[in-house]
Parts: sequence; C-alpha cells; structure tokens
Amino acid sequence: MIRIDDSKKMKEYISKYGIDEIFNENMKSFMELRFFKKNEHIWRQGEPIKCLYFFIEGKAKVYTTLSNGKSLLLCFYQKFKVFGDLELMNGETASASVQAIEDTYCIIIPLEKVETYLLNDVKFLYFIGHSLSEKLSQSSKNSSINLLYPLENRLASYVLVTSQIATDNESNLLVFNENLTETSELLGTSYRHLLRTLNSLCQKNILKKRSNYFEVIDEKHLKKLAVDAYQ
Repeated sequence: MIRIDDSKKMKEYISKYGIDEIFNENMKSFMELRFFKKNEHIWRQGEPIKCLYFFIEGKAKVYTTLSNGKSLLLCFYQKFKVFGDLELMNGETASASVQAIEDTYCIIIPLEKVETYLLNDVKFLYFIGHSLSEKLSQSSKNSSINLLYPLENRLASYVLVTSQIATDNESNLLVFNENLTETSELLGTSYRHLLRTLNSLCQKNILKKRSNYFEVIDEKHLKKLAVDAYQ
C-alpha cells in the first residue's frame, strides 16, 4: 500500500464520484488517497478495520475463508463502492478478505474520524444504509449463483474479470493466467473439474490454451456465459 500525495488527483476522484456529497460535514481534510499493487491485499479477513474505504479505480476480489481453511469467492469490485461499512456498524473485524487483482486506488477516511463526525450525520447514514442493502441483495444473489449456476458460467465470469490485456501483443488480446488451484478453491470446485471446464471452453473455441496461460479468443461468447455472476 502506498499513500499518494496528489491533491489534483484526489480532487478529480472526489468530484467524479460525488464523495463530498455523501456527508453534511466537510471530510476532505481527513481523506487520503491509497494505491494498492496487483495481488496486494487491501485487507484480510479477521483483521481490525481502521478506515472506511471508497473503492474508486481498479479491480478487486472479495472472498471469505471458511473454518476448514478453504476460500470461497463472494464478489468483485470494479466500480465505485464503499467497504468497511459493515464493520463500522457492527464493530467487528473484517468479515472477508479484499485483494486487488489489478492496480487499484482507494480513498480512505480513518474510522476514528468517521465515528467522531459522521455517526450522527443523517446524510451519511442514509448512504451507508443504501450500501448495506445493495450488498445484502447481491450477497443473496451470489449465494444462489454459487449453489445453482454450472461451473462454466461462474468460470466465465471469473475469467472475464481477472484476465489482463497482453502487454506484448498489439491486438489487445485478453490473457487468463491465474493460479488454477486457487481458482478452483474460490469457485468451490475440484481442480479436475476446473480443468475439464477449461478444456470444454477451449473445445468451443472460446479460450485457447497456451504454454502457461489461456487466451480469450471469443470474448463475446464468454460474456454470454458469464451473465451477471459475481458482480
């Protein structure tokens, strides 16, 4: 994590997402811009939460680790979101892990400042209530997806979000190069079943197996399979 001292960039983000309109209080002096590198954890499950986070740029995955040591994917962050809101309201440690899957920017406000200035701010509390209701709705939907959607659909969504544009290729091809053991665990399936499903996508000419990664060759078809899983 790197603190970014760039007032111009901060001002642009605040204006773009209307962050200062969330509060009756002026909170700009307490805001900090943070940068997280790809694969870096923004926080881990069970850690104390010290800040309220506004996710403003990049991609991140949210997953929970179960008592048996296995992990399960909950959702992705790809657009403006707030997190730390649940922990703010229930006073508990992080309920899930959040990991950047590409370079990511967040604006943070220390929780001590939130507790001092915002817990009686009706405008802010309305925003938090709306955020929590959205998360409850999406959590219910994603639980149904984990239980009822075939692996092919869930994998298609995962491939779309985690794939990166090949930097050494002028045609902007998407490359899927995630750890397959970790991927199978996050999607709640076996490693063998994951490989069978990847091979099936290759046979349908949606993916193409390279030496140590998969190339997305039919993004349109992949999007159809992904529907709205894990959004």
